[in-house]
Amino acid sequence: MKTIVICSGGLDSVSLAHRVAAEHDLLGLLSFDYGQRHRKELDFAAACATRLNVPHQIIDIRAIGQSLSGSALTDDVAVPDGHYAEESMRITVVPNRNAIMLAVAFGVAASRRADAVATAVHGGDHFIYPDCRPGFIDAFQAMQRHALDGYADIALLAPYVNVPKSAIVTDGARHGTPFAQTWSCYKGGAVHCGRCGTCVERREAFDLAGITDPTDYADADFWREAVKRAAV
Repeated sequence: MKTIVICSGGLDSVSLAHRVAAEHDLLGLLSFDYGQRHRKELDFAAACATRLNVPHQIIDIRAIGQSLSGSALTDDVAVPDGHYAEESMRITVVPNRNAIMLAVAFGVAASRRADAVATAVHGGDHFIYPDCRPGFIDAFQAMQRHALDGYADIALLAPYVNVPKSAIVTDGARHGTPFAQTWSCYKGGAVHCGRCGTCVERREAFDLAGITDPTDYADADFWREAVKRAAV
């Protein structure tokens, strides 16, 4: 199946790219610059494409991102520390982000005669990101069947949508994903901060998977406190 992977450069999407490369015909990686403060992630997506020897396209939607104000990822708002399960993490929601990216990706896939678009949304995203949930994935697939009816038949692959991030780490390791060459941190500093929601989730996922985390964190121990606090 000829597949385009939406790849941010993060652990999840890079792991997915390696999986698709092993199981399908990987046509290329598609990334989006929406004005995210952690734009450095796109460099890791580019490196992944080079590693897998496939084309990489970055689509500039910064003008759209500027209109999606109020998020800590696109606006002058501090990225909170803590676990994704905490209410404070809702400030990291970028409204309709996945819906916008998937709509563009399906258009690109149709023009390239691809059979599928793959996205790395996963169970850990369900707390606060509505466009990462199974219901959204199913509804988006149904919408695209109507949108491209008579022109193209493209599947939406979301193999991680019902599993936790720890399962992605396990799957990534199985497919040879170089985890050190992925970027998760929302703060976009020199190294992973170790304190934002995505850093905490990343560190916890490696621990649960029983796989050594090669990531360099500015605060390598905060995740334990955050996990305990979220469990209360």
